[in-house]
Amino acid sequence: MTVTVLAILETDFKPDLSLGRIMNERLRNAAADLQDIHLQPLHTVGQRSDDLVVYISYNPKYKIRWRVVNDVPEDVENFVAQTCGNLGYIHWKTASINIFKGSE
Repeated sequence: MTVTVLAILETDFKPDLSLGRIMNERLRNAAADLQDIHLQPLHTVGQRSDDLVVYISYNPKYKIRWRVVNDVPEDVENFVAQTCGNLGYIHWKTASINIFKGSE
């Protein structure tokens, strides 16, 4: 299974410029660690053509939140939930999926 973790740097709130840079770097590092270390066991699950895509971002209280954005088996989603929970990340609850702000 191919595992991809994307750091969504655009948030619903605007932190100070210097704080924003630090937060973005921390989020990029968290995404890389989640993909390369914590979700490594999923590379041997399923077919090589299977994909897992996880988004991580900040909520307004500066906590890292996560969500799986594609269809995966329940056991894979449960593994991601357990792993992210152990890292202190919160589940990103939203009514819709894959919303990006376009050029306005």
